[in-house]
Amino acid sequence: MKLSRFAALSSSLLLGAVLALTGAGQAQAAEAAALDYVALGDSYSSGLGAASYDSASGDCKRSSKAYPVLWAVTNAPSSFAFTACSGARTGDVTGSQLGPLNSGTDLVSITVGGNDAGFADVMTTCVLSSEATCVARVNQARAYVDTTLPGQLDSVYNAISAKAPSAQVVVVGYPRFYQLNGTCVAGLSEVERSAINGAADHLNSLLAKRAADHGYRFASVTGTFTGHEICSPASWLHSVNWLNIGESYHPTAQGQSGGYLPAFASAV
Repeated sequence: MKLSRFAALSSSLLLGAVLALTGAGQAQAAEAAALDYVALGDSYSSGLGAASYDSASGDCKRSSKAYPVLWAVTNAPSSFAFTACSGARTGDVTGSQLGPLNSGTDLVSITVGGNDAGFADVMTTCVLSSEATCVARVNQARAYVDTTLPGQLDSVYNAISAKAPSAQVVVVGYPRFYQLNGTCVAGLSEVERSAINGAADHLNSLLAKRAADHGYRFASVTGTFTGHEICSPASWLHSVNWLNIGESYHPTAQGQSGGYLPAFASAV
């Protein structure tokens, strides 16, 4: 009799534990379904280079193959606002992209800073000018990252926190552009490619530090793009695209799905 009563008691406790765990799982699922997500940033967030652009987004070139859209399709948040825009600088984010943020926003993603540092001009200079001129322009961009960009990032991050104080913010970085000693037999020299990669690492280091200082998470894409840089056998980045020059040095659709999406998803 005592054993039976003990067994019954144990079964009741086990059933209670299972129900509690099931309830917790259901609560977590409900919480995920109620997620409000806002995607901010520049062309690496909008999906320039991935094609399938939303015609209503105009020059912002928001693509249905961009990582924020891919994540939203997979995770089905209760609301999703996509305001990232090609060409955006930090001031553009604070000036025109923060409208959807509010106290109920749960998740924010952002990639920004490359345009402030002169990414487009760096690549144009390196493609059209001498090696020495290229390296000098890269070093100028690195100096900007050291002296001016930190304050600009702080302004953006402070504005996000002010409008969405409870949101988890994920700052997503930039890829290295070149596989050194790769398959490219023409174009930029190895010195130029190395300098450009070093500048990307330098920018990412700043992004990671400023993100941490604001309590944000940093999602690096360096690892996911390794083996898929320009000059690799399976590049996920456009090289110079003379038919659509704006897409040059931006991720392809595969770069968004295979490079950006897993990096962001692992940080959420």
